[in-house]
Amino acid sequence: MKIDWEQEMEKFRGELLQRTKEFLAIESVLDESSAGPGAPFGKGVAEALEYLLDLARRDGFETKNLDGYAGHVEYGEGEELIGVLGHVDVVPPGDGWTTPPFAPEIRDGKLYARGAIDDKGPTMAAYFALRLIKELGLPLSKRVRLILGTDEENLWRDMAYYFEREEMPSMGFAPDADFPIIYAEKGLLDITLVGDGSAAAGEADAEAWMLARWEAGHRFNMVPDGARAVLEGSGDVFDLKMKYQDYLLQNRIRGYAQEADDHLLLVLEGRSHHGSEPDKGLNAGLELARFLHSIALDPEGARFIGMIHDLLVDDFFGNKLGIAQEDDTVGPLTVNAGVFRYEKGGERRLGLNVRYPIRGDSESILSAIAERVRPYGFEIGETDHKPSHYIEPDHPLVRTLSRVYEERTGDKASLLAIGGGTYARALENGVAFGPLFPGKEETAHQADEYIEVEDLLKAAAIYAQAIYELAR
Repeated sequence: MKIDWEQEMEKFRGELLQRTKEFLAIESVLDESSAGPGAPFGKGVAEALEYLLDLARRDGFETKNLDGYAGHVEYGEGEELIGVLGHVDVVPPGDGWTTPPFAPEIRDGKLYARGAIDDKGPTMAAYFALRLIKELGLPLSKRVRLILGTDEENLWRDMAYYFEREEMPSMGFAPDADFPIIYAEKGLLDITLVGDGSAAAGEADAEAWMLARWEAGHRFNMVPDGARAVLEGSGDVFDLKMKYQDYLLQNRIRGYAQEADDHLLLVLEGRSHHGSEPDKGLNAGLELARFLHSIALDPEGARFIGMIHDLLVDDFFGNKLGIAQEDDTVGPLTVNAGVFRYEKGGERRLGLNVRYPIRGDSESILSAIAERVRPYGFEIGETDHKPSHYIEPDHPLVRTLSRVYEERTGDKASLLAIGGGTYARALENGVAFGPLFPGKEETAHQADEYIEVEDLLKAAAIYAQAIYELAR
């Protein structure tokens, strides 16, 4: 049976775009303040999960909601199970959007919204792929589950909960990265560094500024797009404001200094990017630390800023931390400083996202970091570890997806390795498969995130054939 997958998917264009826009309009950001029964990660995330499950129920699919932690849409018959893993949660929108991040809009052939490409747009494309197979009445000898996660952008508590209760697919893919096929992913370490809160040794210079508060970033896996510092003291405010202005101008960075009765507020604007490529963004926290290190601060503030300057500024590859390494498969280890929090006499916390090569050792990385931060009064607090992931290039899954991709695009299905982490690693035999086509701009975790409308339709057609070929 010859099927023109693109032509068949074109029949769903209007509905696919409408449903995707409705899906993207749900503010599905982790919000533990609104968490409760059936909504462990907040009301918005639970609403997004139920939106897609309800859509699937109305379209005649079998569905299951696992207490708001995850859900699935199932179709087909047979003993073997094929998995397609997407997620409904998104990272915080941040600043700098042309249009509101949860008011989806199509401009110049691009669908803009937070989650458009990571991962609500591709997840909806995978859903319509499964729906196309169902409506064409294509025979399957295996079951297919579209598994919907809710905590992918944070700690993956959803996948732990799901696979403690549900069977592991024999193979599958995550529509949450790049085409053609990603067969290797770096190991991931989210590390919280915690200060002891004690005052640093030494007396403050009479001319020194006191660092009262300092913050930047929202997520470990996002390059911070904004930073704020509050300075107090009796120094020359005009001189400090001029120094800051000169720093911003010389480095072509946006920001400002705002004077109040009892403090001076410094604000710096960075440029967000996915934490897997920290060198491609502009880390507002690191840039503000660079300036603060150039002025006299109280001992406690100076020690905190000194640690950041000495161990992280101008180094995204772990050299200063003593953890630099690389391999020929996924390239070098990377370090993203994603969360900065400091309050005089109170909280001091730094969140790092470390991505290490396939054969890297997480324990040696943690040990080296602990040794480097100890002199600054810091130690390692909570950590979250996801081991590296690798599937053999000649695995039947890889061979099938390669053939489908080449048939649908006419291009060679080169195998890729990435620093990002996808749900492919939640599977025993999984790869990441699209939706970003080669040569296209990557906007995940950035302001004005988008997916090209034609690419969304094209990816949906590829997913439809891929699911059919895997489950026929």
